[in-house]
Amino acid sequence: MNNNRGNQYFERFRAWLAPYYHRFKRRLGKVWHRYQLTRWLITIVLAVVFILSAVLTFQAKTANVGDLKAQLEKTTYIYDKKNQRAGSLYAQKGTYVSLDHISTNVQKAVISTEDRNFYHEYGFSVKGIARAFFLLAKNKLLHRDYISGGGSTLTQQLVKNAYLTQEQTFTRKLKELFLSVEVENVYTKKDILSMYLNNAYFGNGVWGVQDAAEKYFGTSAANLTVPQAAVLAGMLTSPSGYNPIDHPQAAKERRNTVLGLMAETGAITEQQAKAYQQTAVVTSDTYQYNDSYRYPYYFDAVINEAISKYGLTESEIMNHGYKIYTYLDENYQSSLQTNFKNSYLFPQNAADGTKVQAASVALNPNNGGVMAVVGGRGKHVFRGYNRATQITRQPGSTIKPIAVYTPALENGYFYDSMLQDKKTSYGTNHYTPKNYNNVYSGKVPMYTALAQSMNAPAVWLLNKIGVDKGYQSVKKFGLPVTKSDKNLALALGGLSEGVSPQQLAGAYSAFANDGERTEPHYIRKIVDANGNVVVSNPDVTSTRVMSSKVAKQMTSMMLGVFNSGTGATAKPYGYSVAGKTGSTEADATGDGDATRDKWIVGYTPDVVLATWEGFDNTNQNHHLENLSGAGVGPLFKTEMEEILPYTKQTSFNVKDASTLAKAQQSDSSFWDNVTNGASSVGDQVKQGVNNAADTVKRWWDDAFGN
Repeated sequence: MNNNRGNQYFERFRAWLAPYYHRFKRRLGKVWHRYQLTRWLITIVLAVVFILSAVLTFQAKTANVGDLKAQLEKTTYIYDKKNQRAGSLYAQKGTYVSLDHISTNVQKAVISTEDRNFYHEYGFSVKGIARAFFLLAKNKLLHRDYISGGGSTLTQQLVKNAYLTQEQTFTRKLKELFLSVEVENVYTKKDILSMYLNNAYFGNGVWGVQDAAEKYFGTSAANLTVPQAAVLAGMLTSPSGYNPIDHPQAAKERRNTVLGLMAETGAITEQQAKAYQQTAVVTSDTYQYNDSYRYPYYFDAVINEAISKYGLTESEIMNHGYKIYTYLDENYQSSLQTNFKNSYLFPQNAADGTKVQAASVALNPNNGGVMAVVGGRGKHVFRGYNRATQITRQPGSTIKPIAVYTPALENGYFYDSMLQDKKTSYGTNHYTPKNYNNVYSGKVPMYTALAQSMNAPAVWLLNKIGVDKGYQSVKKFGLPVTKSDKNLALALGGLSEGVSPQQLAGAYSAFANDGERTEPHYIRKIVDANGNVVVSNPDVTSTRVMSSKVAKQMTSMMLGVFNSGTGATAKPYGYSVAGKTGSTEADATGDGDATRDKWIVGYTPDVVLATWEGFDNTNQNHHLENLSGAGVGPLFKTEMEEILPYTKQTSFNVKDASTLAKAQQSDSSFWDNVTNGASSVGDQVKQGVNNAADTVKRWWDDAFGN
């Protein structure tokens, strides 16, 4: 009864709607006929197809397909500053062998399983494409934005692995199709099959049929038997699922399926297939991986720079056979890596075993080239966290030469100018910097304030010259500052963002290089697999930060840091080093000496070394002790003692400021003696005064230039 009533309502609705529908249909027909919409629709579809084809053809033609074989055959190598091979990068490729050295059993098994029409098609399969379109339509109806498979020839699989992502989308499938045609235009079938077999993944981190043969059967690719070849061919669809070491039963079943397919294509007879199917799968692992990723943090940094500065992708860098020339000094790098493994050079771990972390970077101040870098202690993770380049920590007192003393010299102060050393409050917020241990001397010469890392004189001096001058100086040195840093805390390293050891080393390179700073960088040149130079003149920024005269005066004062100041215990035996120490307080620990960061940055005319120590996460249970900046001394001292013997050992062209000051005081004493006897010596007094003044002026000019 209810169904009849429902049908009646539906029929009434249809009867009501019918006149409107017929009227709309007639009008649509007239419009469609009048404006010839069928032709327009066909034209639009053809135009879209044409434009899409043109774009994809252009992409295929500009993909450097002609370089593909060379890229797959060669490994990407890193070269040091002497153009010596320093190591190679991890790569998704194995030992490359020619097709003549790959058993025909493998070739037949792969073709029978993966692409029976390989020798009769031109990069793509019409049936496969039709199947792919069918699956696309099906997945769209099911609201799935991917292709479930189908349509992949060996050439397409090669292209997908070499050029494209594994994302299964229709756009990627179209790119794959056009690239496959271009590959077929450039290479023979023999080349394509060889590249495919050498670039295929076989599980357990093994790429290429040669290494797979050694990994699973202890033989070479040339000697693989039919059953062994069938096992490897069967793994191509699921390298982990059909792995004969981890899944022997699944591997055997898959092998038998492949043997059946080989019989279907005539590669072997039915009788041979049945006989082989009865045999056991016997594995033997003789594969040895040669890890030449010898300098992990340095190589990581090279990869990062190639990506960020020169537009290469990680996959291209790792797999396209580049030669990358760097500033690496293998002696420096080896010594740094060895030192980071020696626990006696570091403070004790936390009570829960957490290691004190550290980072060091050494660079050439003359060109900004990074010669060595280590970004942490413990196990290295590929392209993982590199503290030398990525941490952002407060620089503490290492910023004083940059934010305070350099702009002070530029604004009329001298190395021996007397500075106020008193506990003083500034501004409406009563900012009150304190010296270590709350010791004050009333007045102190600038070179002493710097060498002993006194806080009160530094803040007093920044207040005198103006915070903006200090802020602009920090910017010129290349350190990251924001407008919120325009306050007196800048004198003590109170930055909102913080700095990395590499940034700090780059800033100090200006002192070592007569006032000119060059942005730290790793790469000198990149050459592709065919010998074409991709990068020849690195995109590097050089900036004149200060005059040569000011740079020399700053070096003169910073020699005192290691001769008699806070870095004295870190001074490398037998060498003169200039630089600065620094440390930052650990807040909310309840310990007055709790320290978050410890820094030492030192330099000679040949090298700048910046070293940091601290915990990744500082809290009550994870902090350093002793706020004095010398805590990182054992590591820095050892590093410098092992690096400096390999440098040119260029001497500083200035003396320690305290030595100059003592000489000047000696001349002043002589002047006092002369003036005390003025009544008896008359004209000799004037001559003595003039001689003393001339002597001081000559020493000053000799030390720092005009």
